[in-house]
Amino acid sequence: MECRATAKRHYRRALITGATSGIGAAFAAALPPTTDLLLSARSEEQLAQARDTLAQPGREIEIAPADLRQPDAVAALVERAEAFAIDLLINNAGTGQIGAVLDHTLEAETAAAMVNVVAKVALTRSLLPGMIERAKCDGSSAGVIILSSAAAFAPVPYFTTYAATKAFCLHYGEGLAEELRGEPVSVLVVCPGATRTAFGGRAGYGGEMPCASEPEDVARKALAALGRQTVVVTGALSPVALSPLLGPRRLFTGALGAGMRMVAGRAQR
Repeated sequence: MECRATAKRHYRRALITGATSGIGAAFAAALPPTTDLLLSARSEEQLAQARDTLAQPGREIEIAPADLRQPDAVAALVERAEAFAIDLLINNAGTGQIGAVLDHTLEAETAAAMVNVVAKVALTRSLLPGMIERAKCDGSSAGVIILSSAAAFAPVPYFTTYAATKAFCLHYGEGLAEELRGEPVSVLVVCPGATRTAFGGRAGYGGEMPCASEPEDVARKALAALGRQTVVVTGALSPVALSPLLGPRRLFTGALGAGMRMVAGRAQR
């Protein structure tokens, strides 16, 4: 690869997964029009709509429909992102269900592990070498944003698998950031609290989430934190995320389980 140093003050090309709604769509809207976009989600129709909405003169926007539950789809997305020569990876796509593990199908449980963990690891590990090499060549810095959750800081009964996958994201991102210290890449783990997105409905919770943040606020704070810190917790209830670290975990998990049991019961009605 021939290197040619160029000045860069922003990310030139970004891949965003789960880009058609919620926090993913907010990231796409928050990036400056000088950032070209590779947008990925399951629905090609919604991706095309997002592309039209975000279109700016001179801006390149490509869409890459992908079901991240499928390893072949992840591999194909890696190829698209490499060809697009991204310098910012926003690992946003996620899935999960409220309720007891044994009340969910095996397919739903494994889908959460595939999308929230396996796909994120595959995309990150596959794309980082090229991102770092390009950053070294042009004297710039690449970026990786991994969407975790405020649920990552403790076991969450009746949201067990989702919270566990988000704990993986938190630890993976923190460890990766330390390993890459000194390389021209910044890693940020974003742990949103309750956020007004369609995720709650898909997860089985149809009620209004208390103290919910707007997805635009989450995206804006994350982009501002990238390169300055490793973990950012967003939302009015963000201090609650740290409470398991301040007292006995078993007591906290029991109290949280009692509350989530009621939430799961309402979701099943």
